[in-house]
Amino acid sequence: MPDPNETSSRPAVAEITLATSRDVVAARQAVARILKERGLSAVRITRFATAVSEITRNAIVHGGGGKISIYLDDRSEYLRVECRDEGPGIENVTLAMSDGYTTAGGLGRGLGGAKRLSHGFEVRSAPGKGTTVSMSVKL
Repeated sequence: MPDPNETSSRPAVAEITLATSRDVVAARQAVARILKERGLSAVRITRFATAVSEITRNAIVHGGGGKISIYLDDRSEYLRVECRDEGPGIENVTLAMSDGYTTAGGLGRGLGGAKRLSHGFEVRSAPGKGTTVSMSVKL
């Protein structure tokens, strides 16, 4: 069975620098376009595009900007995205993943919600070292 968290040896099909809310829209649209080309239903496209919006917005708001890279896995069974920032990092990822936890006054459902909308989801972060969120959706 394919691993939804497996990294790809293929080059990125799209990369977007994240600095403004327009870049969040660009990332969401890029993912939606690729999923539509692969024949996914509108509901599945909306779910994963919403997850992409959450993590890219987090990279801008909490990480001061970053970059999202979009890949197809080696067997073209998953679309994977990797969102990186060079911000202050997350001290307690487990706590940050829990619903209701927020450092910016929001609802505190962004990371946990993005995880629920994805097939594979991983957060790598450390204080002072930035954050990388990897997630995938089955095609």
